Amino acid sequence: MPTENEPPSPTGVTDEMIREEIQAHGLARRVHVIRRLYEWILGWAETRYAGKAMALLAFGEAIVLPVPADVLLIALCMGRPKSSFRWAGVCTFWSVIGGTTAMFIGLAIGKDRVVEVMGWIGQEQAAARALDLLKAWGFWTVAVAALTPVPYNVCSWLAGFSDVHPLTYLLASVIFRPIRFFGVAALVFIFGAPAKRFIDKYFNLATWLVMVLLVGIVLLLKYGNRLFGG
Repeated sequence: MPTENEPPSPTGVTDEMIREEIQAHGLARRVHVIRRLYEWILGWAETRYAGKAMALLAFGEAIVLPVPADVLLIALCMGRPKSSFRWAGVCTFWSVIGGTTAMFIGLAIGKDRVVEVMGWIGQEQAAARALDLLKAWGFWTVAVAALTPVPYNVCSWLAGFSDVHPLTYLLASVIFRPIRFFGVAALVFIFGAPAKRFIDKYFNLATWLVMVLLVGIVLLLKYGNRLFGG
C-alpha cells in the first residue's frame, strides 16, 4: 500500500475504503489468516496493477480462493466509478474462465477425489449438497451458484459428475455471473457510497430473491397449465 509520501492511488482507492470492505465481511474480521488475505488482495486496488489483480482474484475465487471477487470489485468501483463496468467485465470474464477451468480439472481428477479435496477446505457437506442438486436441477443449480453466495467454486468442481453438459454449465455461468457482478457495478456507479452499504447488508439477500423469482417464473411456465387446469 502507498506510504504517506507516495502519490495517490492510480485507481482512486483509499486505505479507508479497504478497511471498510474488510469490516463488512464477518469471516475477514474473525479469522486472522483470512483477514490478512483480504488485506493483501485489496492492497492491489491501490496500484496500477489493479486490473490484473481483479482478473487473478476472479479466476482464483472460481477455483479455490475464499475471498469473493466482489470485495475487490466494490473497492475499484468506489475508487473510479466511471470504470465500474470495465471492472465488472474483467471480473465476469475471468470468473467464468476460472469456473470452467475448475470444472475440467474436477473431471480430470475424478468425483471421489474432488469430494475429498473439498473436505480438506471444509466444504465436504457443501460438495455433497451441490452434487445432489446438480443431478436434480443441472442448469439451475449452476445459475444459483453463479448469482448467489452459494460457493461457485464447489459447484464448478462438481458440475461434470451429474449429467450437466459443459455447454449447459457455461451457458448458466455466462448468463448469471454477469448479473451479479454488473449488478454490483451498476449500484456503485448510480448511487456511490450509499450503494456500498446496501451491497454489504442486502445484496446477497436481493440476489436470492431474484433467483427465487426467476425459478418461480420458470416453474409456472412449465407447470402452469397443470396447476390451472389448462
